[in-house]
Amino acid sequence: MTVEESIGSASPERQTVLYGGMNDGTMEVTFTENALELYADFHPPILNGRPLDGEAVQAMLERINVVFGIRWDDINTALQACNANRQKIKDVLVARGDVSEVEIAEYYEMSSILEKAAHVVDSRERINYRERSPFVIVKKGQVLAKLRPRKPGKEGTNVRGESLPFGINHPAGVIGGENTVTEPDKITAAIHGQLVERGNELSVQEHLIIKGAVGYGTGNIVFPGDVKIDGPVSDGFKIYSGGSLAIKQTLDLTEVVTKGDIHVAGGIIGKGSALIKCGGGIKTKFIENCHVASRGTVYIDTEIINSSIFSMDTVRMGEKGMILGSEIYAVHGLRAGRIGKKGAGTTRIHCGVDFSVQQEKEKYNNQLRILAAKLAKLRELMADPEIEDDKKAKMDELLRRLEGEQQEASNKISELMGSINADEKAVVEVMGEIAPGTLIEICQVALFVEEPLRKVRISLDTSGGKLVPGQL
Repeated sequence: MTVEESIGSASPERQTVLYGGMNDGTMEVTFTENALELYADFHPPILNGRPLDGEAVQAMLERINVVFGIRWDDINTALQACNANRQKIKDVLVARGDVSEVEIAEYYEMSSILEKAAHVVDSRERINYRERSPFVIVKKGQVLAKLRPRKPGKEGTNVRGESLPFGINHPAGVIGGENTVTEPDKITAAIHGQLVERGNELSVQEHLIIKGAVGYGTGNIVFPGDVKIDGPVSDGFKIYSGGSLAIKQTLDLTEVVTKGDIHVAGGIIGKGSALIKCGGGIKTKFIENCHVASRGTVYIDTEIINSSIFSMDTVRMGEKGMILGSEIYAVHGLRAGRIGKKGAGTTRIHCGVDFSVQQEKEKYNNQLRILAAKLAKLRELMADPEIEDDKKAKMDELLRRLEGEQQEASNKISELMGSINADEKAVVEVMGEIAPGTLIEICQVALFVEEPLRKVRISLDTSGGKLVPGQL
């Protein structure tokens, strides 16, 4: 027998059961709700009345139709105490039925591993709030919820031997929403993204949208898709995006790595070691005290100050855009309003070269310098005429190995030299002035500006092997 709702409860019954004469011992009983339990108070006889015994109690229980779960050990103990001491024994549990067990319908239960991450604690047991995030990020195919199978209910029995029906509990559970896949035994994510709970619905959002600022309330941002931030980004917090990044205010840069474009409306400010690595293009108002590497074009409206900019495409600025105390690498050229200023530090512009190849070349150049120092020291030691034969043999072996590494590094540099120049047609265009002291370089051909150049377009004369300034 089953019901769909909880069983209604009857009011407890309390009654006195008589056996024999008025002076004989009596039993006063109380039924709990649904007659699931029966409690009794045992009263001793008065004057010459007869005491209660097991046979009498049996007859009394039959009179009130109690046939199930009778606890004779407890009854006999209570009777002995009542009769021996001529005292009332109260609240003795004389019978107990079996409780019904509620049926639990099947439901999808959210995976426990998706609970918000525990606080990351440092060695002094302090919470590292930068590593703490309020967002739950999931991967494609990750299990979001598992099916909890139906748990059958079980009927109970009261002390009168009557069946007690069980109820059915329908847990709310969760359901799959947008970008999820509901299977017979689980719900999984259909894409990489942010897990979003709306009531009992689970969905996966391919964009991470932060309505406020990035700071201690959000921790570092690590997301596989596009990230949109309405507020500023505070110093000390890092952002890693598998898509694009859009920030409506200022980026106080520590470290940002994205696979796609970066658009910062308010400008980018760093503290020397600040780093951006961008798989697309960058657009912002200004850049200050940063190290920036981008595969696409870098658009800066007003200023580049004390920064290093590396672009595999071009660097383009507004008509009044100024570059001060910075080093710029732009494979296909640069356009700015002004370069350099007296007392602002040297600005260097490198165009037409693949800076990734150049960095590789510099790595081998550094290796050559180290090897040259080691070889010089080794040859100096080997010049000692009193050196022992076994030690000299080891030194000869080391000499051959170092010379082999030196030759290998030289060969690598020769290979790289052929591919370091990427665009001989790269140009540097400046709508205002290039200040004296500025270095302009295209395909490793340099021009050191000694006198101010205004409204100029600098290009490479490949036949003459020099840079040629011309009017815009």
